[in-house]
Amino acid sequence: MATSYELNAEPRSDLGKGASRRLRRAGKVPTIIYGGNKDPEALTLSHNEVLRNLENEAFYSHILTIKSGANETQAILRDLQRHPSKAVIMHMDLQRVSASETLRTNVPIHIIGEEVAPGVKEGGLVSHDLTDVEVECYPKDLPEYIEVDISALEIGDSIHLSALQVPDGVTLTDLERGEDHDASVVSIHVKRVVEEIEEEAPAAETGETGEEAKGEDEDES
Repeated sequence: MATSYELNAEPRSDLGKGASRRLRRAGKVPTIIYGGNKDPEALTLSHNEVLRNLENEAFYSHILTIKSGANETQAILRDLQRHPSKAVIMHMDLQRVSASETLRTNVPIHIIGEEVAPGVKEGGLVSHDLTDVEVECYPKDLPEYIEVDISALEIGDSIHLSALQVPDGVTLTDLERGEDHDASVVSIHVKRVVEEIEEEAPAAETGETGEEAKGEDEDES
């Protein structure tokens, strides 16, 4: 991982919704960091610094360095809460990682070769069945993304998890759960034309059922 991400943090002791609102007004992001056999710790991060880093896809799957005073902690982003209508980060959850312990997290999938795939040239439509995948590895082996080459795919072809080329030391956790979890990652299929079919009008109601009519005939006889 050539790119590194460092975030400057400050400890916080003022907790609660009111305190979080005050922090956001001051341009801070309320944050919690947990794991690593240590107690959870409440922090604040610079909102502008966080927002700038979130523009990079790699930030979501990289090992982050959290600096608080003289201390540095390695962590990954576990959860992110955004304001529903504003470009505001409401809260972040970070998980500590250890170089001696494996971690599980999701990394994005990058599709390449789409423009030259025979199936696409024949008019097929590429379906991105998965956008990311969960991996297990040591922090040093965590990939920024997993690349999937579809340049040889024909219409009707697909690539499943078991066919992915992952770096040494990286395991796809779904495959550890059995063959039933060997999901399709990407496929090429024929474009479907939707045809509108006019529904048949319901039969005209006569106002009486067949049984009622039969009964009337028997009464007359």
